[in-house]
Amino acid sequence: MQKVIKIRNLDCAACAAELSEELNSIKGISDAAADFINQRVSLNYASQEALNKAVYAISHFEEVEIAEGAQKKERHIKEIVSIALSLAFFVPALILDLMGKNEWVVLGLFLASFLSAGWSVLWKTVHFRGLSSFFDENFLMTVASISAFAIREYMEGAAVMLLYQIGELLQSIAVGSSRGEITKLLEMKSDHAILLEGETQREVSPDELKVGDLIYIRKGDRVPADCVIESGETCLDTKSLTGESRLKEVEVGEEVLSGCVNEGNAVKARVLRLSSESAVSKILEMVESSSSKKAKPEQFITKFARIYTPVVVCLAVLIALVPPLFQGFDFAKWIVPAIEFLVISCPCALIISVPLTYFSGVGTLARYGVLTKGAVYLDELAKVKVAAFDKTGTLTEGQFSLQKVNGDERTLPLAACVEKASSHPLAQAFAGVETPLRAEKVEELSGKGMRATVDGKEVLVGSLKLMREQNVEVTPVESLASVIYVAEEGKLVGSVEIEDKVKGEAKDALKALKALGVEKTAVLTGDSKARAEQLLKGLPIDEIHADLTPTQKPQQAQKLKAQGKLLYVGDGINDTPVMAESDVSAAMGALGSDAAIEASDFVLAGDNLSALPKAVKGAKKTRKIVTENIVFSICVKVALMAVSLVATAVGGFSLPIWAAVFGDVGVMLLAVLNAMRMRRNIK
Repeated sequence: MQKVIKIRNLDCAACAAELSEELNSIKGISDAAADFINQRVSLNYASQEALNKAVYAISHFEEVEIAEGAQKKERHIKEIVSIALSLAFFVPALILDLMGKNEWVVLGLFLASFLSAGWSVLWKTVHFRGLSSFFDENFLMTVASISAFAIREYMEGAAVMLLYQIGELLQSIAVGSSRGEITKLLEMKSDHAILLEGETQREVSPDELKVGDLIYIRKGDRVPADCVIESGETCLDTKSLTGESRLKEVEVGEEVLSGCVNEGNAVKARVLRLSSESAVSKILEMVESSSSKKAKPEQFITKFARIYTPVVVCLAVLIALVPPLFQGFDFAKWIVPAIEFLVISCPCALIISVPLTYFSGVGTLARYGVLTKGAVYLDELAKVKVAAFDKTGTLTEGQFSLQKVNGDERTLPLAACVEKASSHPLAQAFAGVETPLRAEKVEELSGKGMRATVDGKEVLVGSLKLMREQNVEVTPVESLASVIYVAEEGKLVGSVEIEDKVKGEAKDALKALKALGVEKTAVLTGDSKARAEQLLKGLPIDEIHADLTPTQKPQQAQKLKAQGKLLYVGDGINDTPVMAESDVSAAMGALGSDAAIEASDFVLAGDNLSALPKAVKGAKKTRKIVTENIVFSICVKVALMAVSLVATAVGGFSLPIWAAVFGDVGVMLLAVLNAMRMRRNIK
């Protein structure tokens, strides 16, 4: 059984990794993952006893608490008071020190400043939880500040702890702000619905709505559930769901997704799906769960941090002990650079900024109606060189309509009664056709059509290929529309021509992908090449692979993969094998089947192809910022450590400890601020 537990006060990636390891060591607990950004723990448990042990472990892990209800906004009162009190002691101590006043008074004030700011750090250091948690940033700061006091650098000792705590506060505020971006998504979910029961209206929770219920949506109301308009017409603000700022007009018979805001007339609508299966629920679930699938840089940084700090501590000890052996046993000279080495080397900048960047990237794409199932897929999308598309419902609208009926009067009734049992997009064209006939023993013939029994006779409805395979004598209809042939008892009855049209945004979306570095675009379709070429004429498509069966599509995808990282975009059940074969995949969220959505790595919530270039651009930006933070953090830290060691060795000057603190706290803040750039709009 799976469980998600909301928590508070889990403040770093290293702590999250340690908590995850502790939970996974409990018998009966598996796949436990602590998420310090979303402030949640997800796990699988085999028994109630195992779950109870996990809850106990979570609530007794450092300062972590189980959160009841909605997450409260962090106020940071305790941290602010601690820093303010520390400054109240630090400023007069600094003034007296500069004036050369009583050293004992100065020492007392600096000690008071140090303890005011650093009491929580000291507690975490002495509260032993094993070597992996002992050698963390709290240990580094404790050693650095106490060592500074030991060599009579009182101001440096107090400044180290004060600056560190200020940096931690600013970092916490920045991370909290990013959490707020995701919290805003919760506003998409309505907290009430108006249920119509005969002539009466009753306000209920959206969770109480059942499929088939009739609801009333007033102007200004947020749509509480996926539904279809029963009466009236209106316009909807779909921005929170799809990123599209233009209002969408809807009328009777059209589907409306939950999360949209009614900006027009009041309407009545029939509920199509339960609240738990609605568009909004899927969006929130996907965004919240996305951080559990980490990108390679995230995975590396988390593992790296766990072994990095103990190694750094050992190196600092060597710096303090080895050089003096060759310089007259002057140990005092090398204590300060050893302390600075400890402080500068702290990996906070990386273990905070890297996951924060990916998290911000996921949240930003969600604003544009692109749902990401994990940070790892952002990295894959950023490297795409080949983009392949399904035709129907992806590049085209997928809203088929009857254009022409050829043959005798039984053609349309026979086709309609069989097609109404199909889930294929082409079957939509027959939804409004009334027929007295009833199909029995309906059988789907993958990629070709359908076989059924109508009035005791075998009826075939499908492609020209199906007719020829079943030895039905047929003269091909010359048409650029999709042609469905109908045969009864092995003889052709007639054919139905169905038309579709290309989505208005398809051309610009494909051009934008080309501009973003996608070298080749291709279409994989079961339709004939002539019809596909005619319908898609004018689109910037390099290759059209037509007449493909569902089993041939993955084979063609393999060939495209050999030419570069492959993105596949589709919407149907028959697209799921291709999605599994591709490097990264996207499904059309509103029209797409549940199977396609489950199999894909991204979901375009509004079925709008213009969101796809936004996703690629956002993925590239995310990867760029992650790289910048890694390179910047390492370069600055290595440079400062080198300067500190060289300066001490040659004796020209010594790097002040506060500069080392900047190498930790300052670099961390700059990396976090750079990560926050990911929250800006994608242009």
